[in-house]
Amino acid sequence: MSPPVPNLEIFPPLRDWQRKAMVTYLRRRSEDFMAVATPGAGKTTFALRIAAEMIADGTCDAVTVVCPTEHLKTQWAHAAARVGIQLDPKFRNSDVHSSRDFHGAVLTYAQVGMAPAVHKRRTITRRTFVILDEIHHAGDSRTWGDGVKDAFEPAVRRLLLTGTPFRSDENPIPFVAYERGQDGVQRSRADSVYGYADALRDGVVRPVLFMAYSGETRWRTNAGDELAARLGEPMTKDLIAQAWRTALDHRGEWMPQVMRAADARLTKIREHGMPDAGGLVIASDQTAARAYAKLLRDLTGEPATVVLSDDEGASGRIAEFANSEQRWMVAVRMVSEGVDIPRLAVGVYATSASTPLYFAQAIGRFVRARREGETATVFLPSVPHLLGLASEMEAQRNHVLGAPKEKDGLEDSLLERAQKAEDALGDLDKKFEALSAVAELDQVIYDGTSFGMAARTGSAEEADYLGLPGLLTPDQVTTLLNKRQTEQMAAQKRQQQEQAKTEVPAQREPVVTMSAGERRATLRRQLNTLVAAHHHRTNLPHGKIHAELRRLCGGPPSAQATIEQLEERIATIQTF
Repeated sequence: MSPPVPNLEIFPPLRDWQRKAMVTYLRRRSEDFMAVATPGAGKTTFALRIAAEMIADGTCDAVTVVCPTEHLKTQWAHAAARVGIQLDPKFRNSDVHSSRDFHGAVLTYAQVGMAPAVHKRRTITRRTFVILDEIHHAGDSRTWGDGVKDAFEPAVRRLLLTGTPFRSDENPIPFVAYERGQDGVQRSRADSVYGYADALRDGVVRPVLFMAYSGETRWRTNAGDELAARLGEPMTKDLIAQAWRTALDHRGEWMPQVMRAADARLTKIREHGMPDAGGLVIASDQTAARAYAKLLRDLTGEPATVVLSDDEGASGRIAEFANSEQRWMVAVRMVSEGVDIPRLAVGVYATSASTPLYFAQAIGRFVRARREGETATVFLPSVPHLLGLASEMEAQRNHVLGAPKEKDGLEDSLLERAQKAEDALGDLDKKFEALSAVAELDQVIYDGTSFGMAARTGSAEEADYLGLPGLLTPDQVTTLLNKRQTEQMAAQKRQQQEQAKTEVPAQREPVVTMSAGERRATLRRQLNTLVAAHHHRTNLPHGKIHAELRRLCGGPPSAQATIEQLEERIATIQTF
């Protein structure tokens, strides 16, 4: 016996963007419809409501959902069951046909790629509505993309969902519409867009503060040379990769110091408005994940949940953590996308993955808001490329085909080589050795603006930022960060004046030339102070002022700008 038609009356009320998108969908009735919505905005609810409408009006008899991971199959099936749509998450390719007890099945892209003919037969047998969740994954490999296209070409309707509609390659994504611009470049076209900035304005997602930590690192190269570098200062990609790897080494001091700061932030959030707040450490590999879990246990006295891969027990461990009040989870990519743990409020980005796609997916785990005023805080290395991604969190991106290749940041392949396990390395690479690393709070990034000055871990200056209230509106976040920065700069000035009074006059000391890193930090603070002053005069958001300066002067976000670019922006804003 077939399951009953879903009851539209039991669906939760739709948000404004969901209702507008549904009206657009029902009016067009096109075969393909792509909805882009920021993580946490409610893509699942929207898609299931459309599916229920299609079944109720007789357009479709069956529903197929395709998603990236095994865990998400279970998550989709549970969400669908709550609104009367029965989906089989255990369907295997060898089953050939879905049981009549279900409206359809939930599959992974890999599963479809292995046997597209099986799923094409299922699609032809019943009038099928297909939901392609995080559709950009269909471009992960030629097999997956061809399999999805072949299997679901006969579908009556296809709904494409994504929170990150862009990729770092040029593999075309099946069923996505591309439009050629005047520059000759093809860009993906969405039928409905609901970005992070829109969701933040509506209170659907949390404001995210990025706490970037720099610090001195030392390592021994495969040639036996000892090198030292400071995270956040200009250097070659190779040196950045090695310094980054050294900082993330659990045997140094950088990771314990950053985790201690992250746990202090988690405690503050739990004490002020989010008693069940949880934290997530995103690791590069299984060895690092286990080591980080041990560090957290030593630090907090509580065991951390460890999710190493998309194995049989991973879904259960994630679900158990999501429904508990446990403090920390450590994972390797497993929870980078789609996994719903609304209580996550603090993150540590301890991975070498650096593409915009992966970064956006990872940060998406922390943005879902449950009540007004909730905030999220993500701790990350002070690496220029990551700082740029953090500064551009609100930027809208599309998948681009045929664009000129631009090296705008670190390449994952370079970092992956730096992160190889020792047993897979050659004789020379085995000699790489991380010697030491210490952490220092470099800056706080919010709404595209950098706040704060360098502060040692454990200092009162660092505690001022870690102790921000757990419940704040976006405007309150900006106001408090400006206040903290002003107080920090005033305290430093008073300290310098006191030192000048107590010092015994002596021979004139030669003028000490600042390093490039110190000069850039000083200019960033000066620029941010001028932007804040312009904000108070005009009430324009900080991000819009920075965007206008970039439009007029050119160049990357301030976290990546050169000394000359920062000086030009300072001169420009002084003319506003």
